[in-house]
Amino acid sequence: MSIFGSGRRLFLEGEAETQSLGNELARLAKQSGQGLTVFLEGDLGMGKTTLSRGVIRGLGHKGAVKSPTYTLVEPYENLVPPAYHFDLYRLGDPEELEYMGIRDYFNGESLCLIEWPERGEGLLPKPDLEILLEHQGEGRSATVRAGSERGASLLNELELIGPSR
Repeated sequence: MSIFGSGRRLFLEGEAETQSLGNELARLAKQSGQGLTVFLEGDLGMGKTTLSRGVIRGLGHKGAVKSPTYTLVEPYENLVPPAYHFDLYRLGDPEELEYMGIRDYFNGESLCLIEWPERGEGLLPKPDLEILLEHQGEGRSATVRAGSERGASLLNELELIGPSR
């Protein structure tokens, strides 16, 4: 499912920089006033939930942001835009997404963050952005790639932050 190739690669020294990248994505999402679908990829422990926490807090959420590993989705409907954090790691079959009404979340107005998107292949829309998190030295690299014209526009604005390595 991944469309990684070229893209913008950022070095994230630690958790604070990972959350800062999330804050920047939240800023761009609020600024655009449109929905956004973001696929978050990487091995266990790479910072997908930390990045999601940065986005959700960047949208104004003050409470805890936990991984929806057992619930599949954690809604933050009071935010602007409304945000949904999906963790499909424990998904048994992509068809389970149909039963939960997955298509209703992708309404053009919501920000959808999806961890382990390959597990929902065939039922998820194409992402606007894909972010691959990987170990790099003492930190992480985040490779951000556009999957749509809207994503390409956001990616151009995102290039203003973080050092590339």
